[in-house]
Amino acid sequence: MTAALPDPSASAAVLIGTSTYVHLPQLPAVEANVLDLAAMLCDPMVWGLPQAHALTVSEPDNPAALLDPVYEAGGRAEDTLLVYYCGHGLRDSETADLYLSLTGSRDARGYTAVAYTHLRQAILASRARRKVVVLDCCFSGRAARTLAGQDALVSQAGIDGAYVLTASPKDHVALAPDGERHTAFTGELLHVLGRGVPDGPDTLDLETLYREVSGRLSAKNRPLPQRSQENDVGRLPLVRNRAKAARGTTAGPVMDAEVEAAMVSSGLQLARLLRTMGRQRDALPILRMIIQAGALDAEGDSITVHLELAELLTETGQDQQAIEILENAFHLTRKRFGPEAVTVCRRLAELLQSAGNHRQACEVLRHALDNLDRVGRAPGASGEERLR
Repeated sequence: MTAALPDPSASAAVLIGTSTYVHLPQLPAVEANVLDLAAMLCDPMVWGLPQAHALTVSEPDNPAALLDPVYEAGGRAEDTLLVYYCGHGLRDSETADLYLSLTGSRDARGYTAVAYTHLRQAILASRARRKVVVLDCCFSGRAARTLAGQDALVSQAGIDGAYVLTASPKDHVALAPDGERHTAFTGELLHVLGRGVPDGPDTLDLETLYREVSGRLSAKNRPLPQRSQENDVGRLPLVRNRAKAARGTTAGPVMDAEVEAAMVSSGLQLARLLRTMGRQRDALPILRMIIQAGALDAEGDSITVHLELAELLTETGQDQQAIEILENAFHLTRKRFGPEAVTVCRRLAELLQSAGNHRQACEVLRHALDNLDRVGRAPGASGEERLR
């Protein structure tokens, strides 16, 4: 029997990222980390956390800006509270403690940052049964170490279980590779969440995520993550295994064509309505669910949903994910010669060019021109059709 996942309606996540600094090196990958991880946790095929329960905190410039959202989310969460931080981790010149940087933090000046112990206290205040802390920063292993001490968060009264996953050992730096969208640790975490574990169970627990991420980082000779847990909380399931969902057998009767068409039509209408209301992030999981459910037998419907999802991802600043969606649509249209194929090529080329992938953009445009030429030369095509 598959163990139940945390109840999304009774859970919350706070994703904190500091990418812009006055006195420290910039970390441009942090912004993408926060946005993409929030989208992943809200994906119905991963966890399905409601958008309102996923708080993102960007560029905190004072302790209250970083800690208040944790207290707020912790006050609502009864099942699981997940707190993620990405930015510079600092050491104070007088202590061995871990500090989380703010936009104005200075190296070796703990008083300009937020002590990890203060974040720990904010998490301690929550009634949530399970608490998950993910730290993607230098020296983050110090947080895991503090949990093993006499004053550990998990040993305090009223704490049923806590799990800390850190990007690096206690005295090592984390890695933000140049030219990559994500930091090394979060990039691999997103990969495992998004692709799943082919040989794994239907649901993935924290220990499985830790092992998979650690294995991928080790293969690339990158800093290895650390973890600490209490009450074996790491064995409890956290997310669905996307690999199993993608290839698994159907859970019930296969939907007939009319039901599938209704699902696609209703989903598109709802997503477009949410979009007109300015609720783009609420529309995203609906379109993803349609694609992932495989309810797209008609190629025209499939392309329409892919295009709609790509536009929404672009509007919310998730260009890399938009490129991946359009690349999937591009492969679907390679043998089709119609206006949808040309639209996919044009949008994909624009995003590739913006991302600096000029050669790929040219190849996509060349394919679009070939499509137009073949449509124009197709037997029976009217002059008006050729112009279109």
